[in-house]
Amino acid sequence: MSVATAFPTPVRKFSNNPVVAFYQSSIGKKIVVAVTGLCLMLFVLGHLLGNLQIYLGEEQLNSYSQHLQDLGPLLWIVRIALLAIVVIHIISTIQLVIQNRIANPQKYAVAGYQRSTRASRTMVITGLIVLCFIIFHLLHYTFQVTHPEFRDLHDAQGRHDVYHMMITGFKEPLISFFYVLGLFLLASHISHGFQSMTQTFGINNRKVSELIFNGGRAFSWFVFTGYVSIPVAILLGIVK
Repeated sequence: MSVATAFPTPVRKFSNNPVVAFYQSSIGKKIVVAVTGLCLMLFVLGHLLGNLQIYLGEEQLNSYSQHLQDLGPLLWIVRIALLAIVVIHIISTIQLVIQNRIANPQKYAVAGYQRSTRASRTMVITGLIVLCFIIFHLLHYTFQVTHPEFRDLHDAQGRHDVYHMMITGFKEPLISFFYVLGLFLLASHISHGFQSMTQTFGINNRKVSELIFNGGRAFSWFVFTGYVSIPVAILLGIVK
């Protein structure tokens, strides 16, 4: 009896459901990670544009915030959808990493390891740290759990005073430092995400790949600079 007969190679069974079978495949998971990642990037950009209105003054930012609250149930639908996208993105990424390690149990050769970037090698770890950062951000500003006194902040028109809430929150240097760290890791995560998407969607043209990669890197650091400028401006007394 041959070794191949004695120890047959296990065959991965896929579901008869085409959607489930697609997700079970490696390329299916990569596409899910890419699409959910793109959705989250768009949200990050939209959220940044909203936050940057702090530079337009108290009236503008509080009016914008009140407009979002006036959406009522629709706002919660969007929040739940975003939460679902985050969960799917994380689970798919972890499953993809595990699946790849099972398929290639040997450690990478030194030459191959050097070709990979630090961001790619630590994608899951930085992603989980970013998740912790997002959870803290929600508890800090969205649900005001860490600072319940924020709930009592209202402007002259009775609206929730988001302007002074942000100023009060970022006046604490440790919190601002944690935000800067979290945003740095988020920018790194986004930058590598663009590179991964070019591979996932099979973009082999070198010029197009470089354009997307450089554009993704520029986008990620634009996001980093925009978000970080807010706590820095508050700490320096530029916004008060």
